[in-house]
Amino acid sequence: MTGTETGTTSPFSQNVIAIVWDFDFTLTPKNMQVPLFTAYGVNEEKFWKEVNALPAYYKKAGVRVSEETAYLWHIISYIQAGKFPDLTNRKLRELGKKIEFYPGLPEFFPMIQQLLERDPFTEYDLKVEHYIVSSGLTEMIRGSKIAPYISGVWACEFIEVPAGPDEDFSQNPKSGLISQVGYIIDHTTKTRALFEINKGVNKVEGISVNDSIPENARRVPFKNMIYVGDGPSDIPCFSVVQKHGGLTYAVYPKGNEYKYQQVIDLLESKRIDAYGPADYREDSETVLWMRKKVLSIAQRIIDEKKSALYSQIKSGPKHTS
Repeated sequence: MTGTETGTTSPFSQNVIAIVWDFDFTLTPKNMQVPLFTAYGVNEEKFWKEVNALPAYYKKAGVRVSEETAYLWHIISYIQAGKFPDLTNRKLRELGKKIEFYPGLPEFFPMIQQLLERDPFTEYDLKVEHYIVSSGLTEMIRGSKIAPYISGVWACEFIEVPAGPDEDFSQNPKSGLISQVGYIIDHTTKTRALFEINKGVNKVEGISVNDSIPENARRVPFKNMIYVGDGPSDIPCFSVVQKHGGLTYAVYPKGNEYKYQQVIDLLESKRIDAYGPADYREDSETVLWMRKKVLSIAQRIIDEKKSALYSQIKSGPKHTS
């Protein structure tokens, strides 16, 4: 396909509509780590109270700690203290099976794809891909019941046994108890994940997020992207997606006045295009909006493809009378 903006030939058909999701309180009514605390009999409220105290505590030693991801190191502290005595990445994935989701999940994911499995969309092989961008735990997300419907996850990851000096790097990493933080996503680095999805870094080996790629040559143009979150921590992602022509949507738990006011504030400050309840059942306001916007994006993709084709057709000679 030839790009309509610069004439650059795109290596991608740009037939993907990407819905990018925050996780906690966007797809779930509770923190995803609840099954972890339950499994080991750890007081969740006490754990988070300790985590919230960490930045001020370490500041006394002149050390800065990220408020959003300090919990990762506190999990490691709990492992070292014997409170999570056998915690591995495999265990986290198993615990992910117990994550509770809002009504309508995971059924929503295949349902939204089925919208494009009919004419006129089938001719263009249009599809919806879902991505998770979260400061939560990758392994728990991978173990959850929505995992089969997710095309990629950007979240926090742990190392079990770290490589030491003179390590034989031709061998597989050793397994054991979680001991180090390997990868971190917070509310600002989430935006990097958006550009990786946009450029196809997760799908094509050899592409870097820092590579210069014309917008019309990227795998998922931002205008084909919808970002869904639940609050102020999603503002950097809302801003990036909106700036580049995509759509933004915020959800809130039904009956929660505080969360409802948060999404109203996001709408009034023009951070989001719309909002609705965190309810993914077929007749909910949120699903109705999603259906409408996915179909609208799909029709626009078709129209653009037709326009690009017709712009290159040169009429043949015609008989004259």
